[in-house]
Amino acid sequence: MKICVLGAGVVGLTTAYYLVKKGFQVTVIDRQPGVALETSFANAGQISPGYSAPWAAPGIPLKAIKWLMQKHAPLRVSAEPEIKKISWMVKMLGQCNNDAYSVNKSRMMALAEYSRDQFISLRKDIGIQYQDGQGGTLQLFRKEEQVDAAEKDIKVLKALGVPHQVLSPEQIVELEPGLRLVIEKFKGGLRLTGDETGDCYLFCQSLKETCEEMGVTFQFNSDIKSLSTQANKLNGVITEQGLQVFDSVVVCLGSYSKELLKACDIDIPVYPVKGYSLTVPILDAAYAPISTVMDETYKVAVTRLGGRIRAAGTAELTGYNLDLPKSRTETISHVVNDLFGKGCDLSEAEYWTGLRPMTPDGTPVVGASGIDGLYLNTGHGTLGWTMSCGSAAVIADIIAGDETQINSQDLSVKRYKK
Repeated sequence: MKICVLGAGVVGLTTAYYLVKKGFQVTVIDRQPGVALETSFANAGQISPGYSAPWAAPGIPLKAIKWLMQKHAPLRVSAEPEIKKISWMVKMLGQCNNDAYSVNKSRMMALAEYSRDQFISLRKDIGIQYQDGQGGTLQLFRKEEQVDAAEKDIKVLKALGVPHQVLSPEQIVELEPGLRLVIEKFKGGLRLTGDETGDCYLFCQSLKETCEEMGVTFQFNSDIKSLSTQANKLNGVITEQGLQVFDSVVVCLGSYSKELLKACDIDIPVYPVKGYSLTVPILDAAYAPISTVMDETYKVAVTRLGGRIRAAGTAELTGYNLDLPKSRTETISHVVNDLFGKGCDLSEAEYWTGLRPMTPDGTPVVGASGIDGLYLNTGHGTLGWTMSCGSAAVIADIIAGDETQINSQDLSVKRYKK
């Protein structure tokens, strides 16, 4: 059975890996000259099942209004009256209630925890190395109301059996001594002990080599024009080289999945939410993070990657714009300087931006599309690497006709159909 995976980011690569493991003949097609050159290139460096939560939550509409007024705002919405953006925002706001939040977070946590188990097996099976660490994620709370608000998430963590620790400022310093000069700024923290760190780009480079050894074919510098379908059945993929025939196709194109699928009358509510990152060398390890810290006030994650610090955050709704204005990188620079300014020289920072494919409920779209032979694995938002191995294992089981290890109906595109 010949299967084509569209997209060579971390979701596409893991999908190719789990499919070839099942004995399928796999081809990966991407417009870029190599793997992980878009959203997977310089992400936050986190594999964060414990931090898996939908952005759509009770109280978010009011918070969003306040964020828009801040200098270092974690959210920005462009003024252009774009219909797709407005439609997506309306759907997201419809998920900002207690019932929807509980359902969506439980779905996301189930997939992310399953994915974490797959990561552990993957490292054991192929010995992949990517500057990985298993030091957990530490959420930092600057305000008492953030400490109180965390109780809701803690209840879900307890219900799902997710390991975690509630920390005082003194305990925070024991885990992250690089914060000792600024610890008076924080009221408490929540540590998610099962979370991991690493360089997603290195992970993708290594996994590509493994996939090639297992027989996966890669077609780079290949623009995908459209999908060929007839009578509700997939025929293949049309690239600039013409029609390529496959038995099945898995769309793993992140934010660009929506437009390709629209021509097939498949409408998935995925919108590109722009994020930014910086990478800077460590000058003094005594004032650098050991693992990942998440500043809840600014929604910026700061991660240790070997001899470097990676910081990522902010959310910008501005379509497919990939400009990198200084005004939008100031927030992540501010957080790094505020927390670990003594450990690095921000004048040496390299900045990057990418588009996160977000769904209104935070849960990715994984499964059959409704067209015979066409499958979806997209819409992972900020948790693409976190959920990549789990969603890839799920879609591989679905295509092979095997029983999935988690409830795949929760991830289906059918949840958006009335």
